[in-house]
Amino acid sequence: MGLSDFIEHNLEELIADWTAYAAQISGHGTGLTESELRNSARDLLCAIAVDMREVQSSGQQEAKSHNEGARECGFDQIARQHADDRLANGFDINDVVAEFRALRASVLRRWERTAPRGAASFQEMIRFNEAIDQALAGSVRQYAQQTERTRDLFAGVLAHDLRSPLSAIINSSEVLLRDNSLSSRGARSVANLRGSAARMKRMIDDLLVFTRTRLGNALPIELAPQDMGRICRDAAEEVRAAYPDARIDVGLAGDLAGQWDGIRIAEMVVNLLINAVQHGAGSIRVEARGEGEQVTVAVSNEGNGIPRHALPTLFDPLTRVNPSPSPRGTAAGMGLGLYICRCIAHAHDGMIAVESAEAITTFTVCIPRQVRRRD
Repeated sequence: MGLSDFIEHNLEELIADWTAYAAQISGHGTGLTESELRNSARDLLCAIAVDMREVQSSGQQEAKSHNEGARECGFDQIARQHADDRLANGFDINDVVAEFRALRASVLRRWERTAPRGAASFQEMIRFNEAIDQALAGSVRQYAQQTERTRDLFAGVLAHDLRSPLSAIINSSEVLLRDNSLSSRGARSVANLRGSAARMKRMIDDLLVFTRTRLGNALPIELAPQDMGRICRDAAEEVRAAYPDARIDVGLAGDLAGQWDGIRIAEMVVNLLINAVQHGAGSIRVEARGEGEQVTVAVSNEGNGIPRHALPTLFDPLTRVNPSPSPRGTAAGMGLGLYICRCIAHAHDGMIAVESAEAITTFTVCIPRQVRRRD
């Protein structure tokens, strides 16, 4: 008897094995009934048996082993639903993997007692293992995606809810700073409070951008006529005010007019300058150059170069090159600054890149003058 036929003829015993193991690892914390556990096993095993009967060439088999050209099979949807059920009922990712491992062992152990010998039997085992691996990969991928989505939603809701009390703190500090009866010590304290609250607001805004893009939403932009030279000069002034010891030079060349989201572009330049201040050790220079239909902004800083191994993931979210304190003793933040810069550049149909030598690091942003309108 072939393995696919064996699965269908011994379905009840195999389902009983699956159900018993799933109930064992879930303990009393699951909301799944025995009937629901059995149905999950039945659907998956029947779909695997059907898939094993599909004709498959040696080339297709090799491609599948390399995760190439894998078609959507009946059990792919079942595997995703299986992951959703397990996640909703308290199974962790290790439990999901253990279930598939137990299912594989149970089927092969039972089939071994009656399996025919020879190459045909060996090939059926390969097909079965391929199906189990594909279903396992689908379940793990779905579980991970749903878990990440839940975390991103939580972070987004938290950041959104924090904006109201933080705005109250900022507004109250502005009112207090206008009170002439404050002592000089009190005024300094309120100014520090306002500065810290402003930093918190920037971090929360970055977190909102992060969760929005992670959840698949494009970064919204509002296009209007802008002058990149003015944006760079204002950004440099803003960073100088926050970091009085920073030496920032501005260089402008060419036609710097374009249609962009001025607030977002300014945020990007400020983030790049703050990054240069926090991780550099010498002078900083921001240059804007307009040539043809492109405008380029480059932010350079002196100091130790970025390690080569860190460059591929430098713009990934929550990534830092070095978690140790920066040369200027400033806080490193959440590691979202460069990620936000990339999101803003991409939203403007542009790109951002970094070059780092032994003593100079340069971040370069290229964007078109005219960004195509989003519907």
